[in-house]
Amino acid sequence: MAGHSKWHNIQRRKGAQDAKRGKIFMHHAKFIYTAAKQGGGDPDMNPALRSAIEKAKADNMPNDNIERAIKKATGTLDGASYEEVTYEGYGPNGVAVIVHVLTDNRNRTAAEVRHAFSKHGGNLGETGCVSFMFNRKGYIVIVDQENAIDEDEITMEAIDAGADDIQIENGVYEVFTGPDDFEQVRLHMEEQGYTIEEAEITLIPETYSELDEEQSSKVLQLIDMLEENEDVQDVHHNLKVE
Repeated sequence: MAGHSKWHNIQRRKGAQDAKRGKIFMHHAKFIYTAAKQGGGDPDMNPALRSAIEKAKADNMPNDNIERAIKKATGTLDGASYEEVTYEGYGPNGVAVIVHVLTDNRNRTAAEVRHAFSKHGGNLGETGCVSFMFNRKGYIVIVDQENAIDEDEITMEAIDAGADDIQIENGVYEVFTGPDDFEQVRLHMEEQGYTIEEAEITLIPETYSELDEEQSSKVLQLIDMLEENEDVQDVHHNLKVE
């Protein structure tokens, strides 16, 4: 597991999102819709919904938008019906790519995702063609901006709370957990006073592809095009982003 690359990927994605903030609320609304659809509309009883709401609020999404997404999912407000779909394939130079979408038109979205892969030298594959290269993990990031965190102490806190591993590099602490242990570890670290920059259950690649600048640029063009699609919720890949 290559420690710092996942956080670099997240920072890069957030930077791109800041440049197109008009689409961010729609992405959050879809995440909230899915979480509420699957686990109910009460965030106190639905950790996934609570996490989705926290992320939306961090991006200043209005409460009315959040409540509307929950009402759609619970059937108290008329609206489009969305379904989750996952696409897998290879980008340029064999980089593994997994695309999660939430769409109200599967045919449209499939065509758009396929076009993005083809345009940038990749190939959309069959289900399972690259997912075996990733593990589903809880992922928590704590950034030591004031050089105030004791490495030994935070490591013991995380492991004692149930974390599988912690990676430390340049003041960034990446905590990895099993999916079932994610919520208890997140809550424990918050209770110990650590400020969490990112917390999610996500896919972590077992190994990363290290490419030169020109090769990486071609892969990033594909990822950018996918992330610009309003139906795309997340793009996972094993390119090591420096």
